[in-house]
Amino acid sequence: MRISFIGSGNVATHLALAMYNRGHKIEQVWSRSAEHASLLASRVEAEPITSFDNIRKTANLFIIAVTDNALPEVAQSLNLEGTVVFHTSGATPMDVLKPCSSCYGVVWSPQSFVRDVALEYSELPFCVEGSDILTEDAIAEIMGMISPHVYRTTFEQRQYLHLSSVFVNNFANALYAVGQKLCRDHDIPFEILHPLILTTAKKVEWGDVRYQMTGPAVRGDSHTLDAHRELLSSEPELQDLYNHLTRIILESKNF
Repeated sequence: MRISFIGSGNVATHLALAMYNRGHKIEQVWSRSAEHASLLASRVEAEPITSFDNIRKTANLFIIAVTDNALPEVAQSLNLEGTVVFHTSGATPMDVLKPCSSCYGVVWSPQSFVRDVALEYSELPFCVEGSDILTEDAIAEIMGMISPHVYRTTFEQRQYLHLSSVFVNNFANALYAVGQKLCRDHDIPFEILHPLILTTAKKVEWGDVRYQMTGPAVRGDSHTLDAHRELLSSEPELQDLYNHLTRIILESKNF
């Protein structure tokens, strides 16, 4: 299959490499930055371009991997009628692509993509959506060549998946940063907590997360809870966060 990319960032890089490594022909990589376009294009033997006027319509598939804010402008600037086009945003409706083609959709993976961090693509889940059943089937077939974990989701489901991803990834990372700060402030090697972090993440595979919870809130250990609050007395924002998360744990049985 001949594929062109609009965008050259983290998501575009990973998808381009995944498709290139499975034998697809990457024709062009567009970016506003000539340097960024060339960087990705050189890795997948594609032509780098910086102008929409230079886009060749010989590709069977166009993947638009730009920021959410840029999607409407990009879609309005492209005329790809008759070609399958999809964007990669978790939070944007697929209809944003209507101006550029009648065969449009979305491919989104609840994964944190970092440009130079390798991923095992065959293990990634991909959520797909199409403007019609034929387009959706085509997109699902394409992504099925990369991973067996392809899910057909509605926009509403994708919104809630995106929201859930923020909780389990971005917010979890923020809490890791808090833990790292507390350790650093008190001359404690943060790596002491690495096994705990990895074990906690592994627990999600064991079943209902509510029943995997441990700690003073679950035990009803008010003495330890109060001791922790006292340790945070000089940092009221963290103390408020501690209290709020404790309440969530206590109420989790009602989820």
